[in-house]
Amino acid sequence: MGWLIRLAILCAFLARYYTPVVHYLTVFGVSRTPTPAVRLATEPSFVKIEDTVVCEDLHYYEPAGKIFTACEDHYASRFQWFPPLGHLEGTGETVGSLHVIDPKNFQGPFVTHGIDVIADPTRSSAVYIFAVNHLPNPEYDGTGHTFKARSQIELFHHVLGSGVARHVRSIRHSSIVTPNDIYAESPSSFYVTNDHYYRHGLKRMIEDVSPWAQWTDVVHVRLEQMESADAEAGINATTALTGIRTSNGIGCGRNEEEMLVCSALGGIMYRARADSESRSISIVDEFRFDSTIDNPSYFVDPYRTPSHDASGYVLAGLLGAANLTRSHGDPNARDGVMVWHARRKAMANGTTSADWETRLIFEDDGSNIHTGSSAVMVPTDSAKRARLFVTGFSSEHIVAVEVEL
Repeated sequence: MGWLIRLAILCAFLARYYTPVVHYLTVFGVSRTPTPAVRLATEPSFVKIEDTVVCEDLHYYEPAGKIFTACEDHYASRFQWFPPLGHLEGTGETVGSLHVIDPKNFQGPFVTHGIDVIADPTRSSAVYIFAVNHLPNPEYDGTGHTFKARSQIELFHHVLGSGVARHVRSIRHSSIVTPNDIYAESPSSFYVTNDHYYRHGLKRMIEDVSPWAQWTDVVHVRLEQMESADAEAGINATTALTGIRTSNGIGCGRNEEEMLVCSALGGIMYRARADSESRSISIVDEFRFDSTIDNPSYFVDPYRTPSHDASGYVLAGLLGAANLTRSHGDPNARDGVMVWHARRKAMANGTTSADWETRLIFEDDGSNIHTGSSAVMVPTDSAKRARLFVTGFSSEHIVAVEVEL
């Protein structure tokens, strides 16, 4: 009888933990090798875009037909100071830039990460840009009571076509601890993800490797003062969502009501909604991918028909995230990239299904792009192809290539 009890316990254990562990190993790319069949870098359409160094996040602003991103000005600085990867050896006094924007009116260090772009409701030809800035902490005293980084959000205002961005204000709050990405609802209301609960040490290492470390959160911020010289003035911040593992990318989905939140190391994209009163976020459903994923985007197919609609979610990740523990500080490393496209399934009767299918549309072994954290697709003049732009938190260039739809 005892062996039956032990067998029942074993079966219960496997039922509870086998699937998440298998998915965990798949996401981390353990023993995975590149698939030449989907490596599109040899095609004539493949290009590397100059002056786009470690641009971690991409946003396609459809009204202007422009892609906005935030980049570093020097490649080596990413490996000396970048708190999200534990790089804290540098001074943090590096200067990045918003592309295609030159922030001439913003003085000071700018260590870029996630961004979001939203229309100026009072001026159709202008946008607001929110950007994460990983500043060094001026109060760091070398003890365990303070941390080297004191990250905050920068808010810019940009008139389209002007080539200049005006710095509106900085935004700092005790709830914004390890900011990664931003989803803006309006110029005065936005969400920001914290990608780690612990900033350093053994607990952070456990957080990185444990599939059950669901400790990170999403914070909602309301600005009660749009312009202020004090980064901490006029800020109302509340926790909107908890229980996510390494919450990273966050963005808008198919419409303004649909929010996308990504668990980077979990390989899961959550579709969610925000309550209009409390601003709390509730999860609707989830998509699982076979790699890490980060900043989500949604592609709208302008040529869509009832029988063919390529509209869907586009996400980039790492080919072998397991290697990142030893390669994240090496500028010469070659961490491969995978890009996914999730869209409605085509039916045999010439319509699209309510079910979704996920396909790999781009892969590189690290020879052409080092790491992948964001990807967007832009329509071309062909209904069969789109232009894919891919970047990473350690990539020397944004790359672009045409992909089949």
